[in-house]
Amino acid sequence: MSNLSLLKKLREETGCGIADCNKALKENNNDYEKSVDWLRKKGLSSAAKKTGRVTSEGAVAVNIEGNKASIIEVNSETDFVARNQKFQDFVAKLSKEALKYGSDVEKFKADKDEEVKEQIGVIGENINIRRIGQIEVKKGLVVSYIHNKIADNLGKIAVVIALESDANSQNLEELGKQIAMHIAAAKPESLAIEDVDSSKLERETEILKEQARSTGKPESIIDKMIQGRIRKYYEEVVLLEQSFVMDDKLKIKDLLDNFSKENSKTTISSYKMFVLGDGIEKKEDDFAAEVAAITKG
Repeated sequence: MSNLSLLKKLREETGCGIADCNKALKENNNDYEKSVDWLRKKGLSSAAKKTGRVTSEGAVAVNIEGNKASIIEVNSETDFVARNQKFQDFVAKLSKEALKYGSDVEKFKADKDEEVKEQIGVIGENINIRRIGQIEVKKGLVVSYIHNKIADNLGKIAVVIALESDANSQNLEELGKQIAMHIAAAKPESLAIEDVDSSKLERETEILKEQARSTGKPESIIDKMIQGRIRKYYEEVVLLEQSFVMDDKLKIKDLLDNFSKENSKTTISSYKMFVLGDGIEKKEDDFAAEVAAITKG
């Protein structure tokens, strides 16, 4: 039998059956990443479509001051506490104080440790500052968007985007909101093609090659197939290459070009998105019993 926690994680990540996940781990000596790739190469999984989205409770929040914005995730044990006014006030306070810390969450947590313990005593539930981030503009505007809002600047998904431009702030605000809403819906992994993680691209290319070769077509055709599929991959994960959710005839880069022609040269210098609970393991269920029943005999 494969490692139980790895088996559970692999099933949730890929949506494949336990038997297939178990075989993948055995074939790849319990190497998780290789097992994901093995399932995808066999056509058993689409890593882009996860069936068991990871969730947790708490809130994500943003705070904008001038040309800077902070973004923060604070976790609680239950959604009931996340809707508590004291918890929300505490998260809002932390989001303002996080502006001085950039992305150094460890220093921030160390400095706020006593305050967090005090809040745990008041609220009666464990609280954890999970992550912080920051963006800024030299000249332009920082814009935010909160999805599933539970209070001002607090919700389940938070996006901040930095627009470098000489255009007037009202027009930039409108453009920024549209793109921030797009980011919340489309969840890009990087801003531009050159920002794509090289190891991820290499891994994706290898998977695409295996899939293309399984068609039995000649190498010259396979090369063209791979080039086309890499372009498609960029359109899925790169913000500037994505089709705009409000008008799929436009890519985000086209939206920026059109705005620049009518206003002033405008670029996205950076963005950050925090999805509440993203990547946190779910509370363990009786998975062992389920595996035992399915793999019995």
